[in-house]
Amino acid sequence: MSQRNADATTDEPSGLAGFVSHLVELRNRLIKSVAVVFVLFLALFPFRNDLFRLLSDPLSQFLPEGATMIAVQVASTFFIPLKLAGFTALFLAIPFLLYQLWAFIAPGLYQHERKMVIPLVFSSTVLFYLGAAFAYFAVFPVVFGFLSGTGPAEVSFAPDINEYLSFVITMFFAFGFVFEVPVATVLLILIGVVTPDQLAEKRRYAILVAFILGAIFTPPDILSQFMMAIPVWFLYELGIVIGRILLKRQGGPVLPTDDEPEPDDTPPGGGTGGGVGGGTPAGGQSSQGGSRAATSSTANTDRSYETEKDDFDFDRAFEEIEREQQSLEAIEAETRKDQVTKGASDETQDDGTAGGSESGQSDLDARRDESPDANDDERNSRR
Repeated sequence: MSQRNADATTDEPSGLAGFVSHLVELRNRLIKSVAVVFVLFLALFPFRNDLFRLLSDPLSQFLPEGATMIAVQVASTFFIPLKLAGFTALFLAIPFLLYQLWAFIAPGLYQHERKMVIPLVFSSTVLFYLGAAFAYFAVFPVVFGFLSGTGPAEVSFAPDINEYLSFVITMFFAFGFVFEVPVATVLLILIGVVTPDQLAEKRRYAILVAFILGAIFTPPDILSQFMMAIPVWFLYELGIVIGRILLKRQGGPVLPTDDEPEPDDTPPGGGTGGGVGGGTPAGGQSSQGGSRAATSSTANTDRSYETEKDDFDFDRAFEEIEREQQSLEAIEAETRKDQVTKGASDETQDDGTAGGSESGQSDLDARRDESPDANDDERNSRR
């Protein structure tokens, strides 16, 4: 039975009190997170129009001469920069939000889990920002250049600011999340779910999924799809390489099972110091040796059972079931055959007995008829 690490407290409240205390802590974490996002929003609100101008730079350079974006709805010129300031505040607060999440779940983690989560949270944050930067500096110019040059010449290319904001926010979060592929790959390797060799064998499926994601989250041009699929494939391979390196350093998965072995308090030599000179009686040694033998045999039995369970062959089991069923059917047929044979022999015996009794009676009558005088003499003597 494993125990939590030494950093975890042992006098935590249990039951309803513990549940309420966790809810109170969660409420405090949420309040802090909302407060930080709100403070950043207030700080960015005066610069909302500058933020929108900065966000629209990748598109503005591909607009026709003298053309600008338009606002279809009446209040779009006010609410769209306001919404952009809110998204920017949330985007900048991601490290603090992840820290609050980490601070909430850390008391319930093992020591080795804490050591692993900290670098994973840091790397996932950095990769998310890298994905968003890749979308802004590399993908947007290509996508907007393609979209602005494919329309008819008589149609003015002037996107709506609401549609533009929705498009770029979707692209930011899409590229930010797909750049988390190395984190997910390394995590699966470290916890022992898959091995680097298995991921390498499934490389063709990963490439297919990468192109499917590119077709879903990017515009319908083939170039932007490749600009998402190729980085996802590269990050997948990078996760495999990092997973191999970490496995070599750790000597295996870094997350052990919960069932850790209990410490063995038996002193060297197996004695308890009860006899002369610190030895034990012969009977105690034999009983202790017998208990150790029984323990080792039980452990060997458990290991053999686990091996048999792991190597279980369903085809062989089905064949054995079919053989047992066939043997049962053969036994039932043999039993029915014996019953039929026994019934026929009983009927033959009954017929023979009846015939014998009738023949005996007829012989007796015949003898009586043949010797009437003897019968009369016998009756006279009785009188």
